[in-house]
Amino acid sequence: MATETESQFEITAVGRLPLVVLFTLIQLLVFAAAYSIGKPTWYVYFIVGSAATTAYALDGTPFTIATATAGSLLMVVLSLPLFIFLARQTPSLIIEKALDPDVQRVLYLGVYAPLLAALLSLLGGVPLAHLLAKGFPGQPLVESLVDLPLVVPHSVAGIIILFGFGKGGAFPQLSVLGTMVGMVLALAFVSAPYAVNATREAFESIDDRLEYASRIHGANQWETFRRVTGPLAVRGMITGGLLAWARAVSEFGAVAVVAYSVSFFYPFAGTEVTAQHAPVFVYNTYLQGGLEESGAVAFLLLAVSAVIFLIVRYLIDDGTGGGMP
Repeated sequence: MATETESQFEITAVGRLPLVVLFTLIQLLVFAAAYSIGKPTWYVYFIVGSAATTAYALDGTPFTIATATAGSLLMVVLSLPLFIFLARQTPSLIIEKALDPDVQRVLYLGVYAPLLAALLSLLGGVPLAHLLAKGFPGQPLVESLVDLPLVVPHSVAGIIILFGFGKGGAFPQLSVLGTMVGMVLALAFVSAPYAVNATREAFESIDDRLEYASRIHGANQWETFRRVTGPLAVRGMITGGLLAWARAVSEFGAVAVVAYSVSFFYPFAGTEVTAQHAPVFVYNTYLQGGLEESGAVAFLLLAVSAVIFLIVRYLIDDGTGGGMP
């Protein structure tokens, strides 16, 4: 206990942010040094060793050191490929791709279509999440249907969309194959579980006594939801929408089956254009132009997605330092 108290005192005295910044800078510098001499493997050893050393310095207990060391192994899998990917990019090629009108349309579509899918997921997902949080007969069946897209292979998801909404499906007049509608439906199919589950957790975290107090003061169910339940769960709704959007941005299989190329109105040109979803375009660029060209396009997509993700996180931060759940 003394060690933990002393460590907490030391962290408070120095400040968490400076420690995080210092740790990050050291990681970047060591990676740059290891990469520059052609020994990225050395950085792997450094990640594991620095995690164990930091855990020892901040806590000192064998359990914390062991968990930090084990956790650093996953960080190797997550961070090392990303660092090497960034280090191997050619700035001139990135600029060339950024100025390419075809790439610009792809990036726009790669943000716009997932946004529509996320909004569609929230439109039906918020009411469904509220019902799931309250409970009803047959709920396990509905929960299974909601979570099913998480385990369905992505190409199979595309086939399911074509059977359900394509020719001979539920809406024969609806054009799905190769259209923006089909792309949004495919993206919503694979991303909706994230919107529903995150929103449901937000509803479940609300104290029932707050809703009860609203009802006994004369508010009906609509007013209670609008003034109490909804505002308290809005953070979870935004989180769910953001997760659904992020999942839709990365979708490949379902889109490749349903809407390989789509036509849509491009506001920057003031006319209708044809483009592919960003992951599909990156894959085609890899087949035709190789790893370097596809890497430049992937870098641009990663940068745009990261900027939007960070902006949304910042906007929904309540100032308590918790960020998104």
